[in-house]
Amino acid sequence: MGYYDDDHESGPKRQKGNRGGFLLAALVGAILGGLLILFSVPALGGMGLLPENYSSSNNNNGGTEESGITKNVKVNVTNNVTDAVAKTRDTVVEVLNIQQGQFWNQGGKQQAAGSGSGVIYKKEGGKAYIVTNNHVVKDASRLEVTLSNGTKLKGTLRGTDPLMDLAVVEVDASKVKKVAQFGSSSSLKPGEPAIAIGNPLGTFPGSVTEGVVSSADRTMPVDIDEDGNPDWQAEVIQTDAAINPGNSGGALVNIAGQVIGINSSKIAQEEVEGIGFAIPADTAKPIISDLEKYGEVKRPFLGVGPIPLSQVSSYHRQTTLKLPSSVNSGVVVMDVEPLSPADRAGIKEMDVITEFDGKKIGSPLELRKALYKKKVGDKLDITYYSKGKKKNVTVKLAMQKSS
Repeated sequence: MGYYDDDHESGPKRQKGNRGGFLLAALVGAILGGLLILFSVPALGGMGLLPENYSSSNNNNGGTEESGITKNVKVNVTNNVTDAVAKTRDTVVEVLNIQQGQFWNQGGKQQAAGSGSGVIYKKEGGKAYIVTNNHVVKDASRLEVTLSNGTKLKGTLRGTDPLMDLAVVEVDASKVKKVAQFGSSSSLKPGEPAIAIGNPLGTFPGSVTEGVVSSADRTMPVDIDEDGNPDWQAEVIQTDAAINPGNSGGALVNIAGQVIGINSSKIAQEEVEGIGFAIPADTAKPIISDLEKYGEVKRPFLGVGPIPLSQVSSYHRQTTLKLPSSVNSGVVVMDVEPLSPADRAGIKEMDVITEFDGKKIGSPLELRKALYKKKVGDKLDITYYSKGKKKNVTVKLAMQKSS
């Protein structure tokens, strides 16, 4: 340490008297103080008297002071759900329904009537095949398919099935890279994970929602001709995974990334939340195959137009149909198609069918369900009443002309 006199001498002057002893004492004190701090800091930290992010590192030598903010930490979020989505997401496409506009209000221009989703299930012979819902493609003048990478392709409708609300669309396969794997829906359990992938509202492609299988065996009435009477009871999967408008035709996926259902509908009521439905994969597979090959579903055909016996008054049951009082369940044949299997078997108008293969039939819906469990060419034993007389006949089923 140096001092300068008022006369500005160039060299420092040595201090007089006891100044050297003072300096020595100060140096010893500094050393002892440093040792005290060195040993006391860990002790204070162990007692919880120092903050958790305290550090004695010195910035003068290029070190960084620790803080409570962690930077650039990588978190592994890969799990069974993300793996399942990765397997299937690129196989889900957007299906745009373009219809010819009315001349007087749209100048005859083609307009987008709506959009839905679809699943690429097959790639063969330069073509790729997509399953979607019938209501997604209904009345379309033209179909446009958008792949997950944004590529737009012209879609060609191969066939539709209004009864099960399914359709198959064909596109050029040169741009298609991935095909979905279908799983089985027959062993689904309530509570197991279910993942919906689709294009909600036509503006959010590849959207993923997760939930569970709420029920694996629900039934939903289907009224194709909109006459107020169900034409079919569709067996569906119920899920609480969000299925919004535009998700129709998309994939319902299990935890293995397999398609277990084709999303179809939801209950859209203000007070209802989390009730959506999908067509089971096991139900869809044979229908998809028929639509791809034939353009329609080859269902067996009987050739009768039935109404429930329950709709006939007791007066007409006795006087018109001449039924025994013990017969209170069945279907009344209101018309018979010429040259149909029923016509060839001798079944006539006003006959009452009561049993198929020994099982009672109480409604047109039950008749249709029993019929569709058979195949074209199968033989079916029918019990019926004609003018009050009980008869039995074996009918060979033909193919339905139109689905």
